[in-house]
Parts: sequence; structure tokens; C-alpha cells
Amino acid sequence: MTTYLIDASPYIFRAHFSMPSSLVDPEGRAAGATHGFSSFLLKLLAQEEPPHLAVAFDGSLTTSFRNELYPEYKAKRETPPAELTAQLDNCRRVAECLGMATFIDDRFEADDLIGTLAALPSVAAHESVIVTSDKDLAQLVSDRVTLLDFARETHYSIHGVEEKFGVRPDQIVDLLALAGDTVDNIPGVRGVGAKTAVALLRAFGDLETLYERLDEVPELPIRGASSVRAKLEKGREMAFLSQELATVHCQIPLEVSLEDLAYQGADRDCAEALFAELGFDRIRQRITHWR
Repeated sequence: MTTYLIDASPYIFRAHFSMPSSLVDPEGRAAGATHGFSSFLLKLLAQEEPPHLAVAFDGSLTTSFRNELYPEYKAKRETPPAELTAQLDNCRRVAECLGMATFIDDRFEADDLIGTLAALPSVAAHESVIVTSDKDLAQLVSDRVTLLDFARETHYSIHGVEEKFGVRPDQIVDLLALAGDTVDNIPGVRGVGAKTAVALLRAFGDLETLYERLDEVPELPIRGASSVRAKLEKGREMAFLSQELATVHCQIPLEVSLEDLAYQGADRDCAEALFAELGFDRIRQRITHWR
């Protein structure tokens, strides 16, 4: 029994920037993101045939509770195009009409919702597949949780994460804490790149141990080891702040169980009305599973 947990935003953005701008609804409004996202969801349903699934949306594309910890979090991201943000509600409506359980929160990000869902006892007792292209969620991979980059048709197990990033899933947060993340504007330690961060975590295991044994860093066989120690000392505060920013929050109070995520098919009345409103007649024909 497997639960698919879908991170909506990467696929909505991908759809928006890959679909032609000429794709509009009957009222002349941009519909490329909605059309592409609908196509993605239908393709996933057809290929994976998930017995349980949920789709997590970001309540805000630019802010979350992490901005209370670090106001500059995600500050360098460009403001999403207005024609994209105008379609977010329709993307969620599509998922709901297709019969998918959807989750959204103004304070917590989709990553946190996915982490919380994956940690629910009834879900965690079985296998889960996190559908995303976001490397941050690799921290959730375990013996029962895999990551699926659907667009690239690539699955990541524990071994796959280690092969791709050079560290285990449980070290992903500390990798981001040291090297930072320009996409989310997580600062990390100035002057410490991903290659050095991987070497440090292989030597010390985790961020806490690294800082407990900081005096041993100059002895490591890495380039500029002495200067790395100085950078780590100077960036201690930012390292632990970055660790907190990068950690997926897995304890959002959600009143939901595995049964609530069971996929029973699309709601015919809802889907047909919405797809007619959007002018998606051809794509509607791809719906094969109705409740």
C-alpha cells in the first residue's frame, strides 16, 4: 500500500513556463499553467495508479513561518508572474475535482505539509512516494519513503540520494546548513560550497559534531582546511539558523488518516463543469477513473 505525496508548486511553475502563452480559457485568461498541471496529474494517475495520494500546495509562493526566523528567506526570488498566480486556485480546483485530497496552509509550506503527512502513523506504516523536483525534500527519504522526480522519471532511494548529493538523506539538512541554498536564500556559511560541505559531513557526520570538533578541521585532507575552520567559526550562527530554515517541519496538526487519502476517482459533476469552464474538452477525455 503506497501513498503518493505530490508537491504541486514545481509542476505548476514548470507547466507555466513550458506551455504556450496562447493557451487561454474561453474568457481569454491565461490557462497554460492549469492545463499543464492538469496534464501532469492525469499522466501520474495513469502511470502510477496510486492507491492513496495527496497534493500539497503553497499558501504563499514567497513567505512562510521561516520569514519570522530570517526575514530574508526567499527574498531573492522573483515575484511570480501575475498570469501564473491567477491560475493557482484553478490548479487546486483541478486536483480536487480529480478526486485528490488537497492541503494548503498560509503559514507552513507544501514541504511541511508533505513531511507531516508522511509522518502520520497510518501513512508511515506503509510506503510513501514524494513526487517533487525539490532537493530539500530528499531529507525525508528513508527505508519507507522514496522521492520521484516525475518529469525526469527518476526515483531516489536512500542510496540514490547519497549518490546524487554525496550525503545520506539525514544529512541533507546539514548540507544546506553549510552550503546554503540560493533558491530559498538560505545563507549557509559564507565561503563553504557544496563540495566542502560534503567532505565535512563525511568526516564528522552532522553539524553539531562538526562544531564540537572544529579544531580538527585543519587536519582534514581538503583544500584550504585552515581557512575553512575560520569560515566555520565566523559563520556558526548562520549555520545553525540555516539548519533550522532547511528543516522540513513534520508536526503540523492535521486531522487526517490514510483512509482520507484513498483515491476513488474523479468527481464527474465537478470535473466536467470545471473543465468546460476552462475549455479543456480534450484533456477531460483523459479521465478514465470516476468515483
